[in-house]
Amino acid sequence: MAQKYQYELTYVISGVVKQNQVDDIVRKVNHLIESNDGDVLEVDEWGNQRLAYEIDRKRSGYYVNMYFQAPGELVPRLERELDINDDVLRYLTLRMDAKMRRHYEQRKKRRAQEAAEEEAADESDEE
Repeated sequence: MAQKYQYELTYVISGVVKQNQVDDIVRKVNHLIESNDGDVLEVDEWGNQRLAYEIDRKRSGYYVNMYFQAPGELVPRLERELDINDDVLRYLTLRMDAKMRRHYEQRKKRRAQEAAEEEAADESDEE
């Protein structure tokens, strides 16, 4: 079995694409990772954002940021799929080093703590 590494992938889908097509693209990316011995750790959809500059005459894009764990051989295949999809404007895949993993774990803990505090506040409001 090949060694698995942790990756961060951010990709931008054309802002003119309908939401159901966006969902299909996200689902296909997740499926490609999972069907090739990878694990999707987190998917964070940032939604439609104005681009800093035009890309292929488009002014907005739907941003998706995700973290996954997979063998290194998967990355070129994944990037090839993103390359040939005309609706994906840009993407960036980073292999997470120790510093990035620490930052990711800290952010995860902070989110869990915020969720727990919010849940506790909701319970106290109900009483």
